[in-house]
Amino acid sequence: MSAEQKISRRAFAGALALLGARPRAALAQGFAGLGADAENFAKVTPGKVFTFPADHGPHPDFRIEWWYVTANLVDASGAAHGAQWTLFRQALAPGPREEGWASQHIWMAHAAVTRADTHRFAETYARGGVGQAGVELKPFQAFIDSWAMRGLEGFDDSTVSPLELTASARDFSYALKLEADRPLVLQGDGGYSRKSEREQASYYYSQPFFKARGRLIIDERPVDVTGLAWMDREWSSQPLAADQSGWDWLALHFDSGAKLMLYRMRQTDGNNYVSGNWILPDGTTRRLPPDDIGMKPTSMVEIGERKLPVRWYITSASLKLAIQCAPLNARAWNGTAFAYWEGPIHFGGTHTGVGYLEMTGY
Repeated sequence: MSAEQKISRRAFAGALALLGARPRAALAQGFAGLGADAENFAKVTPGKVFTFPADHGPHPDFRIEWWYVTANLVDASGAAHGAQWTLFRQALAPGPREEGWASQHIWMAHAAVTRADTHRFAETYARGGVGQAGVELKPFQAFIDSWAMRGLEGFDDSTVSPLELTASARDFSYALKLEADRPLVLQGDGGYSRKSEREQASYYYSQPFFKARGRLIIDERPVDVTGLAWMDREWSSQPLAADQSGWDWLALHFDSGAKLMLYRMRQTDGNNYVSGNWILPDGTTRRLPPDDIGMKPTSMVEIGERKLPVRWYITSASLKLAIQCAPLNARAWNGTAFAYWEGPIHFGGTHTGVGYLEMTGY
């Protein structure tokens, strides 16, 4: 190993140590430091024309991006389960992409499974440029070590389907096949997703129409499952403002076949930024204006020193929607380097269905 490689490895280890320590400066700039200044990184601007397969792949000029799947599943007895698979790419510095151990890109992945009686999660890291993690387009594959989101025979870039999703940890693993027959959905304004009334934004598209089937193994006990899954692709250089502490995000599958994506970006002055997208069963969408979205926490749970709102009352006058969302497991806490709550939910009221809730920055 060369001296340059040793230095690069030490720099990488130092970056991971900083993530694990949750530095005060990063926390003061929003969840995971995502409100920090993004000078010299690429900017998110309106009017982007998405092209596939290119936009399924990495965007190294931007500071952060992710490939994110959540799945609401049931076994043969009807018992509910959840699964999460996420791959993140983060650039430590802007500029041309370096090769090998000199690469300034860190890859990180999270996997989790949830039942009513347990929640398991795992986290892993890799350095870009050494073949340990990345995203390839032909054939499509997003991977880190043995965890993978892999295109199968007949893969269609317009639906990002079919896919095989795999992950394994000390006390759980899963292998799921995901299939969709409707095109991808652009979130926000043609894929330009605002996060504040200022310049904070991301490029954001989803595949909310996956049908899932496969097997979960928890404590060496396998169970076959089927259900619904949702994939989000998002990239940005500064998705939070410095005065935004984090977000509350919901992806909802309605029994009617419709879908709803909602998020609330929490601001320290209480003027939270909200956004929503109603997705009809045929894939057509309608953005909801902020004054048509109600997101009210109704019940809290304590996890360590944190209090988190795990039950929500969601309303929309234009949709004639008034639903109560409840978690499958109120303690679905991912104690990763930057910890957050992520788990399956179900809802009832004017409409019924299932979905996923994510809460960061608490």
